[in-house]
Amino acid sequence: MPDLFDALEENLELPCEIPKASGFSSVWDDSLKGFVIHIPNGRLFYAPQFFSKKISDRSVEYFLENDTYSANQVDWSEIQPNAFKNIKFKNILWKQDYIHLYGKKIPLPRLTSWYGDEGKSYKYSGILSQPNPWNKGLLYIKEQIEQVVDAKFNSVLINWYRNGEDYLNWHTDDEPELGKNPTIASVNFGETRDFLVRHKDDHQLKFTVPLQHGSLLIMSGEMQHFWEHAVPKRKKVHASRFNLTFRLIHD
Repeated sequence: MPDLFDALEENLELPCEIPKASGFSSVWDDSLKGFVIHIPNGRLFYAPQFFSKKISDRSVEYFLENDTYSANQVDWSEIQPNAFKNIKFKNILWKQDYIHLYGKKIPLPRLTSWYGDEGKSYKYSGILSQPNPWNKGLLYIKEQIEQVVDAKFNSVLINWYRNGEDYLNWHTDDEPELGKNPTIASVNFGETRDFLVRHKDDHQLKFTVPLQHGSLLIMSGEMQHFWEHAVPKRKKVHASRFNLTFRLIHD
């Protein structure tokens, strides 16, 4: 697998803590270069450095290429929605989604984009997204992931967290079009952000996975029925983080 795992250090200790309770365990899988984490009613695969730094750095550039700003010389969070619409991004069709709450139109605290096979639309939080056609960069990332997971994906939701003020509330990925027990692969580029996981019924049963530059986290099994996850605000984070969650949309 070219360029993958180049920077992986010989450190086989899980770089986060999971509850010391029945049903929790982790083991290093040397063939996949990642940790298999078992939790009650769920399973995760966590590869802290799945993509090399070279590919990860290039991915951030790829997501930000545009005709208006130098990516490293602008505070993206300060660009207002009307001005943002006038920026032509070369590779990703970014958009600002809104939710309606108590009669008000409220912008999501992040930017998004939806790509996938023709006809694979996706609806969450009342927002219906029609797929943009795949491009070369996204297909490359998808193909690398599919080499280590027993699944084929036909769509991807991309979230752009412009800084630590952008976040994602507690939720589960349990929309009907994802099927009963979906496998969801989450790839991360840019700033490290905490990925919080907690049990739906017992909120004291929780743990945090740091999703850093080039990391891969795969959720599978019954996880979406029993566990919820979030990406909270982090005031000390000032730069962008890009998260790609690859999914299989069923008709």
